[in-house]
Amino acid sequence: MTLAVTATVANQANEKEQLNPRPAWPLICRVPTKVIAVANQKGGVGKTTTSVNLAACLAAAGKKVLLFDLDPQANATSGVGVEKIEGASAYRPLFGDGTLAEKIKPTAFERLWLIPSEVDMCGADVELARAENHLQRLSIALAPVRESAQFDLILVDCPPSLGILTLNAFVATDGVLVPLQCEYYALEGISMMNRVLTQLRDAGVNPRLEIFGVVMTMFDARTKLSHEVVNEVRNLLGERVFETVIPRSTKLAEAPSFGKPIIHYDRYSASAAAYDVLAQEFATRLDSETKTPIANTK
Repeated sequence: MTLAVTATVANQANEKEQLNPRPAWPLICRVPTKVIAVANQKGGVGKTTTSVNLAACLAAAGKKVLLFDLDPQANATSGVGVEKIEGASAYRPLFGDGTLAEKIKPTAFERLWLIPSEVDMCGADVELARAENHLQRLSIALAPVRESAQFDLILVDCPPSLGILTLNAFVATDGVLVPLQCEYYALEGISMMNRVLTQLRDAGVNPRLEIFGVVMTMFDARTKLSHEVVNEVRNLLGERVFETVIPRSTKLAEAPSFGKPIIHYDRYSASAAAYDVLAQEFATRLDSETKTPIANTK
């Protein structure tokens, strides 16, 4: 795979000032805001489910969380009960028309905010490919929000592909959280993603880029297959794989239709408990200053 990575640090700084002057927000905390992209090029692995429920559990635990829906399908938007409205997404700020700060909306859940998505984002992949600094547009637009320190964490729900929008998220992020379904087909894309992250990191557009963690989803304890896949992924990726696994659950599948994360839809379900524990594990890893290098998965 070949990636066209041509922007320089100087260009990024100039674009940042031209497109998005820093908003006049008070500094609420001194700790820099972390940005984590939730991504997997394969659909149906629980990517958006993990984005929504992890964000909700972290917010319930006291973190100020901004959920950024970058997927044109806008499932994370409806998953927290926010209506899809034309013009409400990050589409215009990505091209210098307005700021991302103007797109932030509160949700019905305490300490959880949202940058919604909607159908206009479908055209962003095509238009970004023709834009100057096309891989840095999100990083430039997101910088003022990040630097304001209004949030403890920005969690970006990426499209189920390795297109321009997802690559923009990779350039803007501190790390990538990869949900993997407990089946063998889910393993096929992890080495491809790791190669893409390595290329972006080696090209200098995001030297801090790495796989932050892998979470196993749709786990069925009754099947030998689920256990075998989890063991194989742990052997391959080591400590990058979270101890918590997310069980397959009807309640978890129902919750988005009510516009609620699982902890607000069925607080005492096994899935709610799993995402609660994952949030604790995630927060501990996020606060840790040391990271273990990922295994070579070529």
